[in-house]
Amino acid sequence: MTAGVDAPLRTRISVCVLACNEADELERCIGSISAWADEIVVVVDAKSEDASEAVARRMAHRVEVRPYAGDVDQKRHCVGLAKNDWVFVLDPDEVVTRELGRAIHCALAQVESDVAGYRVNRATYHLGRWIRHGDFYPDWKLRLFRRSRARWVGRDPHGRIEVDGSVRDLDGDLEHHSYRDLADQITRIQFFSDQAAAALAAEGVPFRVRHLVLRPPARFLKTYLLRQGFRDGLPGFVISVASAFYVFLKYAKLWERSR
Repeated sequence: MTAGVDAPLRTRISVCVLACNEADELERCIGSISAWADEIVVVVDAKSEDASEAVARRMAHRVEVRPYAGDVDQKRHCVGLAKNDWVFVLDPDEVVTRELGRAIHCALAQVESDVAGYRVNRATYHLGRWIRHGDFYPDWKLRLFRRSRARWVGRDPHGRIEVDGSVRDLDGDLEHHSYRDLADQITRIQFFSDQAAAALAAEGVPFRVRHLVLRPPARFLKTYLLRQGFRDGLPGFVISVASAFYVFLKYAKLWERSR
């Protein structure tokens, strides 16, 4: 018989979360996994000014306040604090649904020796609706993995996990409540484009005019037409434009740094 999501897992699991000025989101996030997670580890950005740390200390098993050193380094550090080999990485604005929770239970109850990780499909709620096309969906992320067979790769702000072994997909969406509104999305685009430009500059990637001119419209066409963002109506169009704007800002800021 399949265990319910309120039952403890047979395989011990640590859930790792980063937080910064996201007290309400963090409480909702931890609440969605607290019934079955053996260990909850939260690393709070030292610049956080709200009650994120207080929420973490009330709901998590281990909390550390740490200066932000980039997305990849911060997540690598957070995972390094975990006690268990199986780790599930969450963002504070994400919620594990009951269906996904059941899928995690089933997977870890009968995990095969060659399996090193599981992907989850993230569904984003934005501009008044669940987005089901474009860059936002499907959005498969490798989030559940064996720490002993995993490593962080990529550049800020979009690092990712690679594992030595097979990867399976889990049923059920991971709910992503990413943006409060369009203004919040633009604020985050500013932040992430800063990080992306800094990472490119640190790697010595040269600025190319063709990247600034061609890649933003290419991103729009990919998101809106090839990935059928138009099927999400006006929100799909706005999201596609915002995605192209992010790419534009990333290369414009790389140009600014190179001057």
